[in-house]
Amino acid sequence: MHPVSLALFWHQHQPYYPDDVSGETLMPWVRLHGTKDYIGMALHIKEVPEFHCTINLVPSLLVQIQRYLKGGSDRHLDVSRISADSLPEQDAFFLLDNFYMCNEQTMIRPFERYRELHLKRAFGRETGAQALRRFTTQELRDLQVWFNLTWMHELLFEADTDLREFRAKGKHWTEDEKNWLLAKQLEVLGNIVPLHRELSEGGQLELTTTPFYHPILPLLWDKKSAREAMPGCALPKYVDPYPEDAKQQIQRGVALHEELFGMPPRGMWPSEGSVSHDIVGAILDAGIEWIATDEEILSHSTEGFVHRDAHGHVTHPEMLYRPWHVDQGDRSLQMIFRDHGLSDLIGFHYQRNDPAWAADDLLAKVKEIGRVVRGHNAERPALVPIILDGENCWEYYPDGGVGFLRQLYRQAAADPGVSAVRVSEHLDKFPSAHRITRLFAGSWINHDFYIWIGHHEDRDGWDLLHLTREFLKKAEHSGRFDAELIEAARKELFIAEGSDWFWWYGDDHNSAQDDLFDELFRRHLRNVYTLLHEIPPSALLRPVSRTERRHIHTQPTSFLNVKVDGRHSFFEWQNAGRYHAGSERGTMTMVTESIIRDIYFGFDLERLMIRCDTSDRADIDLRECDEVRIRFVEPFGMEIRIDLSDMQHPVPSITHDGKLHKYNGVNVAVGRILEVTVPWASLEMSAGQVSQFAVELFLKDESIGRSPSEGTIDAVVPTPDFENRIWQA
Repeated sequence: MHPVSLALFWHQHQPYYPDDVSGETLMPWVRLHGTKDYIGMALHIKEVPEFHCTINLVPSLLVQIQRYLKGGSDRHLDVSRISADSLPEQDAFFLLDNFYMCNEQTMIRPFERYRELHLKRAFGRETGAQALRRFTTQELRDLQVWFNLTWMHELLFEADTDLREFRAKGKHWTEDEKNWLLAKQLEVLGNIVPLHRELSEGGQLELTTTPFYHPILPLLWDKKSAREAMPGCALPKYVDPYPEDAKQQIQRGVALHEELFGMPPRGMWPSEGSVSHDIVGAILDAGIEWIATDEEILSHSTEGFVHRDAHGHVTHPEMLYRPWHVDQGDRSLQMIFRDHGLSDLIGFHYQRNDPAWAADDLLAKVKEIGRVVRGHNAERPALVPIILDGENCWEYYPDGGVGFLRQLYRQAAADPGVSAVRVSEHLDKFPSAHRITRLFAGSWINHDFYIWIGHHEDRDGWDLLHLTREFLKKAEHSGRFDAELIEAARKELFIAEGSDWFWWYGDDHNSAQDDLFDELFRRHLRNVYTLLHEIPPSALLRPVSRTERRHIHTQPTSFLNVKVDGRHSFFEWQNAGRYHAGSERGTMTMVTESIIRDIYFGFDLERLMIRCDTSDRADIDLRECDEVRIRFVEPFGMEIRIDLSDMQHPVPSITHDGKLHKYNGVNVAVGRILEVTVPWASLEMSAGQVSQFAVELFLKDESIGRSPSEGTIDAVVPTPDFENRIWQA
């Protein structure tokens, strides 16, 4: 009996941040994720020699790591290096505005001095200029240190006594000590590629690649491929195909990989899991043997033969959890398909659970898949691909994911029912036996390309790219420029073809740096003109983005009058604020759907009112959990707990710091919807205070879902003149 093959596949990626023409690098994420995640993920693998997995390293990330090792810098590193007692005013403002860019709950609050400096900054109440007057030179230096220190992986502290003692000091560092830490950062960055190569050569790790600057290959090849999943979608004005660019991005990625790791990659994660039948030949031409994408691509490529039903159960699991192949003439490209439910558990849910329980729960689910597949076909084991970003989720885990990954890797290596494999390791033993006649064109998100071409801004971006590409073609054909200069301009164009710039256009992903991403996209296009001694067109000086930043929820517009009966009444909740379930992380997207689809909230002078809607009926859908908790960040430690053991008679209570609160007054009903009201007095809140809460679902004391997935719903306790002020606003 074969053990189930667990194929963990971590995708490590950053867009290309440097402006090679001006020499500036405006974002620090390669350096900071390098010292926290890229080194940490490799160290975790090294800890368990029996454990095997796959890591995808994007070329645009690798060249930036090399750039730092050759003396490159970034704006944040430049400001970190300036002596705190001689910081120019503008750099001091930059420090106070930008050196808290990390998860407050897990990367600031646990450290007393960093938390103190964060509170002193008073975000939302003061500008950097106003706050600067209250910061001493020592506090500015400590802030320089803490921002860099919190972005270092916990395993580094375990292995390095000096680093551990440095953090334990906590404050009052000297300039020499600060510079020691910044030198240590570069030392860590220098170990990333050698450590990955060591693990690869030792047989633990398979390394794969992606097209060089992470473009959406099918859209480069033919923008009309977007209409396979979205038949009526609008397209850019210019729809000329760029197959030459697609081929170059693939081939250059493979070449860099071989240069750094001593062997060509066998596998590839096409950027954003984006595939189409057209690109198969170009991938095979580059020597790639297998690629990975999402399960929904298999579903649509088989016309629904393999799919999930309304309850998330896989039809024909024996066909999902195995490799397939797609042919180009007499050549075959093998494919595997990510289980997006299991991948989302790691990315979005397990962070709120006990790490040992979460790891054991994941392995139990993987083994159950293996058992089910064996019932259909005992001749070959199930292959369960779990594929997600290897950097973006760990800052949401209280310990950076250390407890979870340690338990997962050790248990997977020790369990005889599980075989943790490199993807090629499995394919060598159990190659594909089933063919996809035509590969559906789509990505890992909703099996389409909407994020990268579906917004008006996306299409404007593609048109600017096209006009710049046409200029470059004419310049090349003119014969006026030497090959080296043309190549430098082409590099800028290839950078602008990356998926990341389009990711931030439109209203589905937002970050505090949207404007900077927009500027970088247009700057790379302007550089094509600048390098070739021409003035960039004015269209490249104007922002592409015109979308206002999306808020996580709306606000109530008047007092509510709610009867708590679990029945749907449009008029009761007509003027409520609303949160619609989605992904709140700008860098990540959750594909699986939340049980709670919408939260409505409002109030009167006496009560906070909350309503939760599910996809069907709350009293049916919430049977997947046994408790609902409304968890408050403000007032901190307060929770409304609703026991759903008897759905017709749910039992509410209020706890404060885990202890039963002396006040209650909660009313709750579960029917078509879940309705809850609680007196402001029971929450110990008064007019003008801000309540911040999220709704979390539990089963046997383990979290199985949270809405919002990140952040909170914020509501101000109203004053009697609330409605008058709303109408006058």
